[in-house]
Amino acid sequence: MTVTLAPVRPEAARRSRFAGSLYAGNARSVVGRGLLATKSTNWAVVVSGFFEPVFYLLSMGIGLGVLVGTVSTGGQQVSYPAFIAPALLAVSAMNGAIYDSTWNVFFKMQYAKTYEGMLTTSLGPLDVAFGEISLALLRGAVYAAGFMVVMQLFGLNLAWTAILALPAVLLIAFGFASLGMAITSYMKTFQQMDWIAFILLPMFLFSATFYPLSVYPEPIQWVIQALPLWHGVELVRGLTTGALSIAMLWHVLYYLVMIAVGLVFTTNRLRALFLD
Repeated sequence: MTVTLAPVRPEAARRSRFAGSLYAGNARSVVGRGLLATKSTNWAVVVSGFFEPVFYLLSMGIGLGVLVGTVSTGGQQVSYPAFIAPALLAVSAMNGAIYDSTWNVFFKMQYAKTYEGMLTTSLGPLDVAFGEISLALLRGAVYAAGFMVVMQLFGLNLAWTAILALPAVLLIAFGFASLGMAITSYMKTFQQMDWIAFILLPMFLFSATFYPLSVYPEPIQWVIQALPLWHGVELVRGLTTGALSIAMLWHVLYYLVMIAVGLVFTTNRLRALFLD
């Protein structure tokens, strides 16, 4: 009996080779390596990042809150600690994701040559991107979950919808991790990396974190509303206070676009650096 094999079209072969070189479906190995490295060397740094938003809450929310009183948000009056706590929750997710997707990625890319070694195996650049972003997402989730417990202990989760804040902060962490890694892939020196902190600090201070958006002049309000952290703060604040609105879907869409853009740029950049 003669078996006749159907010819493989050249364009199909090219697509197969492209998919194979881009993604091997093994991002979990990148995550596993990262968790082992964190367990052996960086666990103290990871744990210390949890306390920063707690200190802000105690000093600004509890301390300054005595002088401020209540703040209007979403058409209702809430205490000042309940106003800034969800913002600090979003900041906590951002910081955890950004640290892993910027400085850790920069060191692995420029000095340890970790990705160069990974891409000599069956792993593709999308595996590396997914793995590293997942690590950053996990770190942001740990920070956020810990801070949510603190909020619950202080009675700052004002509505049952606060439980939805956890998937919301995962979305925030995913957005910042994917975009952070994409930006870091273009960095060459420590001086260039300093620009990340230079951008994050004013974004932290001016994303309606400590004051309502209405206190700013209207031109500044438009700038603030273009910042990614503002969308995260508004999303989480609406969920923890129960001030739900259709505008929250816009915040979610903003982060979905942010994730897609970050993944595309990171994957293309890693392929250009190590495979082309």
